[in-house]
Amino acid sequence: MSQNNRLVTGIFILVAGIVILLGKWGVFSFIGRAFWPLVFLIPGILLHLYYFRKREAAIWLVPAGILSVYGILFFIGNFAGSDVFSYIWPLFILGIAVGLFEYDALGSPRPQGILLIALILMLVTIVLLFFTLTSVSLITLLAIMLMIGGIWIILARGRSSRGW
Repeated sequence: MSQNNRLVTGIFILVAGIVILLGKWGVFSFIGRAFWPLVFLIPGILLHLYYFRKREAAIWLVPAGILSVYGILFFIGNFAGSDVFSYIWPLFILGIAVGLFEYDALGSPRPQGILLIALILMLVTIVLLFFTLTSVSLITLLAIMLMIGGIWIILARGRSSRGW
């Protein structure tokens, strides 16, 4: 066996031993548990870089925005605990809105109707996030609106109906 072959074989055996030892200590399982959201975040960032470096079609920004937001949300859930998803789940809709906003802002020619869809999705996200974080049900909101309407009618009964 030549000197180069011995060097390569020795390095291979050394690296194999290190990998086995790190696996036995649980290093790889920790890395897998802690950093699995990178599976979403890295492709999102790479798609952004691909668009900005090559000036490819702006449609690449839709999955780039979605994957980037989802990666960040999964990191939040990973470190804050999976219970946080019961509160922040509407932000997954926001991921789609971010991708569409990017597509609308940087697409040339500007795509028709994309901004409206993104704004609607953002509004839906805000409303659902409000209901989720405040634990206000739709029935409670309806009851409050009816009470406000009733008070308004009671207070406005002596005034002219032209202002109605």
